[in-house]
Amino acid sequence: MKYLGLLIIWTFSANIYAADKEIASLYRDNNIHGAILIESADGKIKYQHNVDDPASFVPASTFKIPNTLIILEEGLIKDASEIIAWDGVEREYARWNKDQTLKSAFQNSCVWCYQRYAKKIGHVKYHKYLRDFDYGNQLTGSEITRFWLDGDLRVSVKDQISFLRKLYEENLPIQKQHIKTLKNIMLSQSNSQMKIWSKTGWSGKDGWYVGYLIVNEQTWFFANHIEINQSSDLPLRKKLTMDTFKALRIVQQ
Repeated sequence: MKYLGLLIIWTFSANIYAADKEIASLYRDNNIHGAILIESADGKIKYQHNVDDPASFVPASTFKIPNTLIILEEGLIKDASEIIAWDGVEREYARWNKDQTLKSAFQNSCVWCYQRYAKKIGHVKYHKYLRDFDYGNQLTGSEITRFWLDGDLRVSVKDQISFLRKLYEENLPIQKQHIKTLKNIMLSQSNSQMKIWSKTGWSGKDGWYVGYLIVNEQTWFFANHIEINQSSDLPLRKKLTMDTFKALRIVQQ
């Protein structure tokens, strides 16, 4: 029995190693430098590429996940349908140049919406929430409206997964109703085969796609960070993630 157990462990490890090599080939074939981590809900299965690199990066718009919780918990917005009035300033993306709701602000990555509330939250409260969430390096730096875009806040792919687990399990010092509101906002795909809760992010060279999916009654967390060299790389944040799930045969081709 001892040798059978060792054989099972060796076979499982070999399969994981082969899968990780297959993931690496996806990034190599697309000429993309990045890191991805995929974990099962019980934490027993992990697939990864470049995760041993301890690098961390600005979270960019993936910070809208914890930021939405903070805004709701602080009572700055009552629900996902409340109107956030546009200030009339024309910005680079047409979808930003109109009134928003919390749901549209999240899904459209509307920077000015979240910056408006960041000024109201301030450094002291942000530091408390970041500590309570154990989120990344927990730094806000000097500019309260940009610390997640090009400021001092940094997260790794492991940090992203750690926070997503707490969100999924509703194990955060946030009212349950606010967590449920965020989950409703985060739901980006839902059909008979699969559901995905996710957020993209981009600031400079940092591109993100993070979240979790449920397929075949199994939950998988994912965090993908890639280096953006040109605008044509942006679709690869999501594409490489989903191609990885397909290569692992977690998601159908």
